[in-house]
Amino acid sequence: MANRAMFLHHLSALYGADRAEAVCRRLDALLDRDRPALSGPAGPDAARALWTARDAILITYADGVREPGVPPLRSLAGFCREHLQGLVSGIHLLPFYPSTSDDGFSVSDYRAVDPALGDWDDVAQLVRHFRLMFDAVINHVSAGSAWFQGFLCDDPRYRDWFIVVPPGTDLSAVVRPRALPLLTTFSTTAGDRAVWTTFSTDQVDLNYQNPEVLVEAVETVLFYIARGASYIRLDAVAYLWKKFGTPCIHLPQTHHIVQLLRAVLDAVAPQVSLITETNVPHWDNISYFGDGTDEAQAVYNFPLAPLVLHAFHTGSAAALSRWAAALHLPSPGATFLNFLASHDGIGLNPARGILSEAEIGAMAARIVDHGGLVSYKNNPDGSRSPYELNVNYLDALSDAQGSEGLDVQVDRFIAAHAIMLAFAGLPGIYFHSLLGSRGWPTGVTLTGRNRSINRQKLLRADLEAELARPASLRQRVFRRLAQLLRVRAAHPAFDPYGSQCVVPCGEPMLALRREPWQGGEPVLCLHNVSPAPQEAEVDLRSHLGNGELVDWITGASLATGHRGGLLLPPYGALWVGRKPQ
Repeated sequence: MANRAMFLHHLSALYGADRAEAVCRRLDALLDRDRPALSGPAGPDAARALWTARDAILITYADGVREPGVPPLRSLAGFCREHLQGLVSGIHLLPFYPSTSDDGFSVSDYRAVDPALGDWDDVAQLVRHFRLMFDAVINHVSAGSAWFQGFLCDDPRYRDWFIVVPPGTDLSAVVRPRALPLLTTFSTTAGDRAVWTTFSTDQVDLNYQNPEVLVEAVETVLFYIARGASYIRLDAVAYLWKKFGTPCIHLPQTHHIVQLLRAVLDAVAPQVSLITETNVPHWDNISYFGDGTDEAQAVYNFPLAPLVLHAFHTGSAAALSRWAAALHLPSPGATFLNFLASHDGIGLNPARGILSEAEIGAMAARIVDHGGLVSYKNNPDGSRSPYELNVNYLDALSDAQGSEGLDVQVDRFIAAHAIMLAFAGLPGIYFHSLLGSRGWPTGVTLTGRNRSINRQKLLRADLEAELARPASLRQRVFRRLAQLLRVRAAHPAFDPYGSQCVVPCGEPMLALRREPWQGGEPVLCLHNVSPAPQEAEVDLRSHLGNGELVDWITGASLATGHRGGLLLPPYGALWVGRKPQ
């Protein structure tokens, strides 16, 4: 009954008390129908309610690895079983549903597997070995979907599923994520209609003021859980609710929908976690924690990627350290999903208010010098600003055409990931980062989309050969990142819910003290973001206690006095703790 009262509370806020009861009965029927398929574990060890230091997520497309004559999902499963078991516990499988554009994010059928990728049996093969994250792309649907085609034909069922904007409506307050038109005019059997399309003309926003749409979204999420999802990623969820005359982002109704979804999962699938994807300034982003118990169990930590990049570009971790010192988690059951790279570019909006516009502009200019691209957004005053850096993260840190050696580039790249892995939270590692890929400008030429620069599809035979070749870039990066992941998994100090504090250590250094949330050995993680050696003047004993100290990454003993004096090489990283017994 407590869950039902919560459902009614959120539904009343969305649709009014008079309509809430009828919608709630629809949800009751869904949950009663699906409960038997939802209550059990969704994947290996999925009954664990909380994450641990052993958890890490691989972010990948279903067709990231290809073999002739083999469904890509099956190729991916084989590669991951062979190389990644014990390194990552979960896989964020980017949209693998039938889609008409945007590399899967223009979904035309939420409940099918794209036959070009495989089938549900292939997904089940992955579920047997990894906890999977499915995307719930429920802000919009493909213009080629049956739903929107029904709208175009004036089918009464779909007549109110999309947002038709009357001529002359003032939309000047709407926050735009991209420099694209907000509305697209479609010819329907009822005449021309201007329809809301936030992200592209092929991605038509759904109308959540119609409760039928909400019920369909809930049913879709339940379907994913029944198919093995351990995590549900709410894509672009900040834009879910539209109301003319408002910014149409982060509206209270959007938070009520996220809270309703959390209440549904708490009621029938408490082993499944919600993760929100909101590429927005930091304080708006963390609002999706709610009170720490009623919205997302994890939110993407979007400022981390641009702030780490800025630190290595400038040789100063000052801005990164100041921001990290202010981070906090709202409850023991909430944490960040930390990442440096993904299928998207490096978002700049999350860095606004932390870095100056001049610093953001300098970072964007450097990315262009490194062979990357910059995407822009329209501002309400008619100007435009850079909102995303489209570049492979290895290239973002290192000029591939420059004179510095590969050793330096690899050291810098590994140091950046050591920072990400040291932060409190659940780490997410993009497929191309784990494998030391460089950018793919040919992809931009082929697709006309900036984001394709970091979305190359790899032949498994070529990939295996490069990983087997000593001293290849892929082998060097993969080997060192794998070592960091193993070390992290072995030490409860890296618990996603554990404490984190920034230890002052000079501008070229980021020093984080991590400690398990349930007690245990702490670790002091030292990272040099500069191209020069740096001495870490820090009182190690006050942070780590007595006993022999070692670098957990290499296992090497550290001969120091009472006060630090540890020398870190250029782009070096030390995770200092007491020697394991």
